[in-house]
Amino acid sequence: MSAAATPLATSSRKREQKKDVHTISLFVKNEPGVLVRVAMVFSRRGYNIESLVVSPAARDGFSRMTITSSGDPAILEQMIKQLAKLVDVVRAIDHTHDDAYETEIALLKLRCSPEERSEILQIAEHFNAKVVDYGRNSVVLRVYGSSEKLDAMTALLRGFDVAELVRTGKILMARGIGAT
Repeated sequence: MSAAATPLATSSRKREQKKDVHTISLFVKNEPGVLVRVAMVFSRRGYNIESLVVSPAARDGFSRMTITSSGDPAILEQMIKQLAKLVDVVRAIDHTHDDAYETEIALLKLRCSPEERSEILQIAEHFNAKVVDYGRNSVVLRVYGSSEKLDAMTALLRGFDVAELVRTGKILMARGIGAT
C-alpha cells in the first residue's frame, strides 16, 4: 500500500483541503469603521485574519483590502457573501484559485559579525534581496516575492541572529481586465 493510499495520509489530505489559505480582495468606501465591520465578520465565525493590507484605491474615496485567512472553503464562501453585504463594501472576491499576480515584501534585520556577513549576503543574493542598511554588527535586507519565497529565505536566515522581521502581507491584482 503506497503512502498516499493509507487512511492516515487520506485524512491528512482532507484536513489540508479544508484548511486552505484564501486570499480575499475587498473594494471598500473609505469610511470610518469599515475595517472594524470587516474584522467582525471573521471574528463572529472564529476565523483569524492571517494578513491584512489596506491601501488607497485608484478611485478617490475608496480603499482596497487584501485579506488572507485559513479555514473551511464553504464557511469562507459564506463569509465572503456576508462581507459583500456590508454597507461600505463595494466588492468582495475570493482570488484563491484565480489567475492573479501576488507579492509580499519583508524586511529582515540581522545581528552579524563580519565573518557571518558574507554568508548572509550570499543567501540574500540567491533570493534577489537588497541590502538597505549596513551597520558595524548588523545588516537589513529587503526582499519581495511570493510568500513561499519569503518563507524559504527567512527559514535559511533563522540560523543567524534575526533581530527583527517585518512582512507586509500578501497583495494581489487580478491579471488581465478582471476585477480585483
